[in-house]
Amino acid sequence: MRVVVAAVGRLKSGPERELAERYRERSVQIGRGLGLSACDMVELPESRARRAADRCAEEATGLLGHIPESAALIVYDERGRADLPSERLAERVGGFRDAGRPALAVVIGGPDGLDARLRARADLTLSFGAATLPHALVRILALEQVYRSLTILAGHPYHRGDPDGSA
Repeated sequence: MRVVVAAVGRLKSGPERELAERYRERSVQIGRGLGLSACDMVELPESRARRAADRCAEEATGLLGHIPESAALIVYDERGRADLPSERLAERVGGFRDAGRPALAVVIGGPDGLDARLRARADLTLSFGAATLPHALVRILALEQVYRSLTILAGHPYHRGDPDGSA
């Protein structure tokens, strides 16, 4: 299974890009032993359309173009679940892999959010809570959660959550 993290907007050079890249590289390394072939990062430019709905639609078209066919899709959206523990997310990722899904796409929309087409296509819609976060931080957090999911699946000690997994 290949992992693709696709986001609207480009991270500038600096600590945010470096941290995102660190989690992406770690995911690649630990993912090899779990049947993952890659963890790619795709950055799309923000739409310049005048209306927010048009921007979301244009960005969705670009994002959908980078989601491999039959991929499992996780989207981060303000309307998503904020209560899914890392262990349950890891179970979902493992389930996608074990079901033979060829890819896992993790999508982060632009400042105006996600178009309804992406939300409807999603296998899982998540949120990092009610607070508004900078997109660079959301990207880092999403990559960290991919990495954390993989470490949980690998039984790696990085994750030291609830020992009985009930969290």
